[in-house]
Amino acid sequence: MNTYFEIQSALTYLPKKWLVTGVAGFIGSNILESLLSLNQSVVGLDNFSTGHHHNLDLVREALTEEQWSRFKLISGDICDLETCQTATHGVNYVLHQAALGSVPRSIADPIKSNLNNVSGFLNILVASRDAKVDSFTYAASSSTYGDHPALPKVEHTIGSPLSPYAVTKYVNELYADVFANCYSFKTIGLRYFNVFGPRQDPNGAYAAVIPKWIAAMLDGQTVRINGDGETSRDFCFVQNAVQANILAATAPDSAKQAVYNVAVGHRTSLLQLERMIREGLSSCEEIVNSKVEHSPQRAGDVRHSQADITSITNALGYTAKHDVRQGLALTCEWFAKRRRFSQASVSN
Repeated sequence: MNTYFEIQSALTYLPKKWLVTGVAGFIGSNILESLLSLNQSVVGLDNFSTGHHHNLDLVREALTEEQWSRFKLISGDICDLETCQTATHGVNYVLHQAALGSVPRSIADPIKSNLNNVSGFLNILVASRDAKVDSFTYAASSSTYGDHPALPKVEHTIGSPLSPYAVTKYVNELYADVFANCYSFKTIGLRYFNVFGPRQDPNGAYAAVIPKWIAAMLDGQTVRINGDGETSRDFCFVQNAVQANILAATAPDSAKQAVYNVAVGHRTSLLQLERMIREGLSSCEEIVNSKVEHSPQRAGDVRHSQADITSITNALGYTAKHDVRQGLALTCEWFAKRRRFSQASVSN
């Protein structure tokens, strides 16, 4: 088994063509930056319903013009089969990140979640099969574990879904199995556990907890914790997810037609998370005025979540290179710098 470093080195000297759906999103743009920095050619597909052009601008700023020239953007929707067929043409590796995330959003609008996460998934899966791509990796979700109480979560044991979003992500896995059986088209699903990091959107009703709390603290606003604060998650820094995607795309056939947990393998409670974010932002005066209030527990949320990462470690050589504290330090630094930059721009 090649290490991640060896795969990165090999890709640098053997460029391939990649498709990243949801490329302007949080995870997609981080994957894009890593691939272009390895001198890969990347086609990006996004309809900008939740992704942002400024994420792509930030990627461009981090790269050379030669690296950026290897990127082609298609503004389009995975819900359109013809668009998916155009995007997959001539591609070696597909990394499917596009989805309509958020448990509360799916509860509010299950039809829209199903359209994007099920019909859209099927479109890109069919297009990739017909284009005979070398590999297809898709973003699965820890929400698939549903109400199963056992910890840590092991891939082959799941419960009943607790939200429409969880249903849609489980259907993705079912379709992947059917395509392997019916068409010999093997895939890899990556069950993300609460991925966080730079470029994650802090705004909107469905913003994830970490960027939302960082923004609140930087603005001296109240941090709202759902429930008693003892709810826990396996928070995973985005570069761990990037690593998992590249390892999965380049994996041998023996590791395909599987679903793997992508996480750190440890739980962090919301109360612990709040303290760690404050530590990461300790140099910012604004957080002194930021207080904590508790809100009711959200519908559809599981109480605790923690991954067993044995399978992805053994099959793909994955290691969580950043633990929660390290990832939070980098994330807090990034958001604080962006805020200072924005303030300087306004004052000038």
